[in-house]
Amino acid sequence: MWRKTTQDLAPVKHPVTELGVYDIYPAFKLETGKMQCGFEALAEQIADQQCVILDGYIGVFWEDFRQKLSSALEDKGIKATWTNINSALFPPELIDVLVQPFLGGHDPIFGTRFTGVLEDFFDLTKLIALQPNPETPLNIIYGCGAALSGWTGMNMYLDVPKNEIQFRARAGKVLNLGTAEVTDAKTIYKRMYFVDWIVLNAHKAKLLPKLDLMVDAQRPDEPMLMHGIDFRAALETMTKNFFRVRPWFEPGPWGGQWIKKHIPALPQDAPNYAWSFELITPENGVLLESDGLLLEVSFDYLMFYNSVAVLGQAAKRFGFDFPIRFDWLDTIKGGNLSLQVHPSPEYAKQHFGESFTQDETYYMLECEPNAEVFLGFQDTIDPNQFRAALEQSYTQNTVLEVDTFVQRHKAKKHDLFLIPHGTIHCSGVGGLVLEISATPYIFTFKMYDWLRLDLDGQPRPMNIARAFENLNFTRRGDAVQKLISQPIMLESGEDWQIVSLPTHPDHFYEIDRLEFGQSIELQTENSCHVLCLVEGTAVLLETANGLQQRFNYAETFVIPAAAKSYRLTNQGATQAKVIRAYVRPLENSL
Repeated sequence: MWRKTTQDLAPVKHPVTELGVYDIYPAFKLETGKMQCGFEALAEQIADQQCVILDGYIGVFWEDFRQKLSSALEDKGIKATWTNINSALFPPELIDVLVQPFLGGHDPIFGTRFTGVLEDFFDLTKLIALQPNPETPLNIIYGCGAALSGWTGMNMYLDVPKNEIQFRARAGKVLNLGTAEVTDAKTIYKRMYFVDWIVLNAHKAKLLPKLDLMVDAQRPDEPMLMHGIDFRAALETMTKNFFRVRPWFEPGPWGGQWIKKHIPALPQDAPNYAWSFELITPENGVLLESDGLLLEVSFDYLMFYNSVAVLGQAAKRFGFDFPIRFDWLDTIKGGNLSLQVHPSPEYAKQHFGESFTQDETYYMLECEPNAEVFLGFQDTIDPNQFRAALEQSYTQNTVLEVDTFVQRHKAKKHDLFLIPHGTIHCSGVGGLVLEISATPYIFTFKMYDWLRLDLDGQPRPMNIARAFENLNFTRRGDAVQKLISQPIMLESGEDWQIVSLPTHPDHFYEIDRLEFGQSIELQTENSCHVLCLVEGTAVLLETANGLQQRFNYAETFVIPAAAKSYRLTNQGATQAKVIRAYVRPLENSL
């Protein structure tokens, strides 16, 4: 009971997938001999050291890890002296005072990004006092922030994927940084998002250049490890060729059945799958493979290693933040999403500390005949009447006559609906939406949720007041038709064509569809390309550097700007169609 989820723990070895079958454990292949598994292998790596700095991320089971590694060392006749960096933390009540201004008060969802650093959590006097014992053959200092001790020795880092951290939090097994008591999973997540992840990401970015061992600690009995020099070499190769992050899947109150039916490798005892986190980089991991063994690290490392190679011209604007998000929303045999809106850039910065906002689009990947999207207001909308109806529905648990206020549109495969900030919207039943969006992903102001309860049996929080601070009531009547993208032919050849799907001026990204029978060759032109096969069986990617990888239907993959050029070859019997999204060059931004 150390994790609570419908999802399986990632396997030690990569399962083989057939042509056209979606791979839930996509991995970037390395040369042989780059990984080892287990505490015995880990003990072998540090047996001849005098000092080891064992740093890592929140969510690591530190005491369990210490006990198992200590036992493996003792089997080699080595008794280590262990020092817990937590002994130098400020008391929890002082840390609570430090982070409280960033937690949004009584707001159950939203806070603002912490502006401090990991060092703020520690008492400098106590840190200095933590010194290795010169009479002990091996000293190990461990815990989040262990490198702040200033010790000299082997640097190890324990990483845990953020989905696994959340599964552990739901089981009551994770504490926030510097806290003493377990709280509920939603409270833990909010503090992680706005505080813990901020400081720990910045800390591990500093450690990357001097890292001696990287350890994947998501499997408590089977840590996977690789040398830092090999890890950095893998990042170097990926930032100049391609990568696909490891997706993860979650049920939801409106979730559908398409994902469950078409990806049989997923656990089938889940009630539904509402989301696939195809490319939500703050929470995705990247899998590396050597000799079939899998090691996962957080996506952040690619950006920390070389954000310019990944983003090209967009790096100056976005820094270490990967700007584009791809995810799925499954409502096939499910329900409508909540009626919602996203904040303006100014609002997101002022209230949440975010440097850009959640401008979205809905690309219809699959559709039933009844598929629809709610988008924009009716021409007769009265904001005061609409708000009064929403408040009455929320306080009295009464049905809202949504069609009185909001337009609904029929949707078919390959349609693209534009959802710039301020636009009221939600996906209706009958669709598998490929949501192409700016990366911020939690800033959804819900107004109406069809009187449903969440999966925990509790009402879902509504954000009516925040919504009305951001709703754009000019997106009404006939003007809403401009939010349904109309394809434009850009280029064509004998066996291929590139179709533009124009986005809104508020979107900082462009969307094209690549359509080809045999193959197509493309230049990155100093931009990062995010792609997804939206029609066809599979495509073979080959970069200018000669590396190849097959991607199957509905899989999302990324070509960094530094790849410069690549070829896609159709491996199916029918025409292939691939969606491509990329940041609009700044001089062309509106």
